[in-house]
Parts: sequence; structure tokens; C-alpha cells
Amino acid sequence: MRHTRLILATLVALATAAAIHAQNGLGSIANTANNAIKNFDIADKNHDGLLTREEAEKGPVPFIRAHFDEIDKTHRGVVSKRDVADYVRSLQKPAPAEASSTH
Repeated sequence: MRHTRLILATLVALATAAAIHAQNGLGSIANTANNAIKNFDIADKNHDGLLTREEAEKGPVPFIRAHFDEIDKTHRGVVSKRDVADYVRSLQKPAPAEASSTH
């Protein structure tokens, strides 16, 4: 049950990130990451909830494969769905503040 809630929370976070990234021109990255999350379980051959570099290289997760080192911030040699979601959120750049009027 806890695992299901974590997956659901990750997918909600990615959907939110996709909307935010679309506003910032990063929609395609968020969509690609969302697909990676969907394919994560397929690539996770031992079903431990983590992808090793080897699983990422062999699985249908090109976004994770291409960004594995950046996603694996703690250098554990594995990434989780939460790691992927955190990485996608880190790509979000704050929108530039609107210029204030001096009139």
C-alpha cells in the first residue's frame, strides 16, 4: 500500500512538473520523464523499485539512461522513481520576475 502511494505521489508530482515545465518551455522533458516513470517497472527486472545503470541501459527508459548520473545524485549506482521526479523538478527554472512599473 505504501509503495502504491509513493508511485501515485510521484506520478502526480511529474504531472504537476509537466504543466510547470510546459510554461517554461520544458514540456517535452517532462513528458519524456513521465514516460520514463511509466516504463520504470518494465526496466526494473528484479522488481526492487530501483534501476541500476545496467537495467536502465537495457530497458525502455532512454531519459533515465541519458541522465542517469545526474539523477543518481548520491552516487549509489541506482535510481528510484522519486529520484527521477526530483531530477525533473530540478530542471524547473524560476520564471523571470515581471518588470515593475515605475509610473
